[in-house]
Amino acid sequence: MDTMYWRDNSLYLLDQTRLPFEVTYVKLETYEQVAEAIKTMKVRGAPAIGAAAAYGMVLGALKYSGGAREFEQYLRKVYETLKSTRPTAVNLFWALERMWMRFQKVKNGTTEDVFTGLLAEAYAIFNEDVELNKRIGKYGLDVVPDNATILTHCNAGTLATAGYGTALGVVRAAYDAGKLKRVFADETRPLLQGARLTAFELLEEGIDVTLICDNMAGYVMSLGLVDLVVVGADRVTANGDVANKIGTYSLAILAKEHGIPFYVAAPYSTIDLNLTSGHDIPIEERNPDEVRKIGDRLIAPPQVKVFNPAFDVTPAKYITGIITDRGIVRPPYRENIKKLFGGE
Repeated sequence: MDTMYWRDNSLYLLDQTRLPFEVTYVKLETYEQVAEAIKTMKVRGAPAIGAAAAYGMVLGALKYSGGAREFEQYLRKVYETLKSTRPTAVNLFWALERMWMRFQKVKNGTTEDVFTGLLAEAYAIFNEDVELNKRIGKYGLDVVPDNATILTHCNAGTLATAGYGTALGVVRAAYDAGKLKRVFADETRPLLQGARLTAFELLEEGIDVTLICDNMAGYVMSLGLVDLVVVGADRVTANGDVANKIGTYSLAILAKEHGIPFYVAAPYSTIDLNLTSGHDIPIEERNPDEVRKIGDRLIAPPQVKVFNPAFDVTPAKYITGIITDRGIVRPPYRENIKKLFGGE
């Protein structure tokens, strides 16, 4: 299914907060609505956030009604508003910067030229992501053994991207090649992206998936049931450290202890050469009620204090390889990431 689509000068987003029980698209007509959808995780996943923000820039330009002289200042406000929605996923900033650079090229044209140019760039970002993910899947096939069982965390599939997926792109490629036995999906507390989204997505495609609680992963590994772990990423730093959904770090340590390969799947837009290590990654902390509640139902005392980081950082030493659209990066990461992505 489509994560998002553009029609009649509006952005339609699949509301992922309602999955798996309701497949509903929300119609967004302003950049403020796009910003709110990103904050509230109606759209989530680093590549999908970037694509949605790009369309948000288009909506901002479309709805402008002031004078030509003030337009650039106004569009910068749109840019900054969208940029402030979520701090960890670098694809957001990458996509917005591409949109801003496109604006600089077309800003001296007519209003129609500006709108057409920005929409073309948003389409390009969206379509490029699908192709990047398919290449990730192709490269990932090299590390998937025959009759493999893959464990994954959170959701890094079609729902997290413009299409196909990063970690689930590897899963899809393995399934299509006849190399996949089954998938274990961590439920991924507190917002249950594994239970609600990954399980839903794989079942829709007929892929054998078994759902487990996050704290079952170590035991499942100890039983010899996992051949490799593949997860997505929200940011990869120059030394190979990776920010991903909270719980990924623990999973990497467990994989290391059990001698199981641990792979990260990410497109070039997730590589951040400006940060030297994971210590520099800003980690988003979200609403405490996401932990106190499941849906609208309290599961803890309402007054209890909560620490709710949305992501953690997995040090490069726990990562077997980073599957990208340009090939698989292996240690030493600082040297090999620079070789592959130093020109970005």
